[in-house]
Amino acid sequence: MVKLLHLSDIHLGSGLAHGYINPATGLNTRLEDFVGSLRRCIDHALDHEVDLVLFGGDAFPDATPPPLHQELFAQEFRRLADAGIPTVLLVGNHDQYGQGQEGTSLAIYRALGVSGFIVGDRLQTHWIETRSGPVQVTTLPWLNRSTLLTQQESLGLNAEILAHQLLQRLHLALEGEIRTLQTGIPAILLAHVMVETARYGAERHLSVGKGFTVPLSLLARPAYQYVALGHVHRHQVVSRDPLMIYPGSIDRVDFGEEKEEKGCVLVEVTPSGASYEFLPLPTRPFHTIRLDFSGDPSQEIQAKLLAAIAKAPVAGSILRLIYRLRPDQMDCIEERALHTALAPAFSYTIAPEVIGPNRTRLPGLDPNQLEPLTTLEQYLSSRSDLAPLRNDLLAAARQLLEESTDLLQECDWDPSLEELEAADTIQEVIQPEGQQLRLL
Repeated sequence: MVKLLHLSDIHLGSGLAHGYINPATGLNTRLEDFVGSLRRCIDHALDHEVDLVLFGGDAFPDATPPPLHQELFAQEFRRLADAGIPTVLLVGNHDQYGQGQEGTSLAIYRALGVSGFIVGDRLQTHWIETRSGPVQVTTLPWLNRSTLLTQQESLGLNAEILAHQLLQRLHLALEGEIRTLQTGIPAILLAHVMVETARYGAERHLSVGKGFTVPLSLLARPAYQYVALGHVHRHQVVSRDPLMIYPGSIDRVDFGEEKEEKGCVLVEVTPSGASYEFLPLPTRPFHTIRLDFSGDPSQEIQAKLLAAIAKAPVAGSILRLIYRLRPDQMDCIEERALHTALAPAFSYTIAPEVIGPNRTRLPGLDPNQLEPLTTLEQYLSSRSDLAPLRNDLLAAARQLLEESTDLLQECDWDPSLEELEAADTIQEVIQPEGQQLRLL
């Protein structure tokens, strides 16, 4: 039996906008949160005396992390090397630079020859000697279509045929690795993929146009006793036979993961099967207070706001207060009292939503006459409270526009202005009726 710790999606350096600089350390407090979650995972590996650690990919938000973030990541994983615990670092989509063609953020561990560390940046089976005997680990990093098909081969193919050919190539390549496995020795597949049957979170939208969805049947092979997955941030068991698990991310990246429990997985693998235990981590809570006062008398709104805050788990939380009201109700809000009530939070935002026909626009701002980014820039310039987030918001908007354009080009669909205006949701823009295009 081989005992292992499986963790994934660290994203060290994400969500810093929710934090502030700790004067005692000089570090962003959210960065300290993420490092603390990683440290607890490594503590679990050492305390349970595991034979092997598997990391399922996405170490950082992108492939060019600041040196400080790289150092903090390395300090924690160095503890495994010092303890003589073999470790496999799988390359995820956020670890790849230039879609993996120009290196990855994890490649330095192979270049330095860190003892016991394996970097999984290609489909390959590794024979690993552990304290409890040998184990076979097949690494399947995040794959882009360019990894399996040349540009010439994919030229002119529609989305459905392209997806079929990609999966066919992957099936053949994985079958080749399976044939190299030795019976009687525990075999594990470590993959950073989107499985069709998984329940997705924000990571689905972050990867639009950058990969492809894999059917469960492609990975659920009898040759493997355990399939260790990465990429999806929500912990879940995808299959029982063989056991196939997403441990989820180790900390909350944003409010989209507000209700998700975070942790890592302790797994015992034998040549005949596997069992597991989910190890929850005490991560910082996110909480939303959402209220609608549009139908209430104005004189009751302030008291209801303060009552809702009093009932919420404010202390130590990353909190957002969202409330809807009419323009004529705005003067009844005493913002100073709201700030005082929310002060015990780790961080908080207050976002009133004014509804109704009397909602005013910024002077001189006509979105119909401006490019989206220009409109956003003008809006942000009027919001002093959003100044710390300005660069991040503009960068995210720019990336979203670029990825949307790339996706539309890939599916060979150029929507008219009338089609865009008629679409109720972004899903209708990305996947109009009659086109079989999967969100990746």
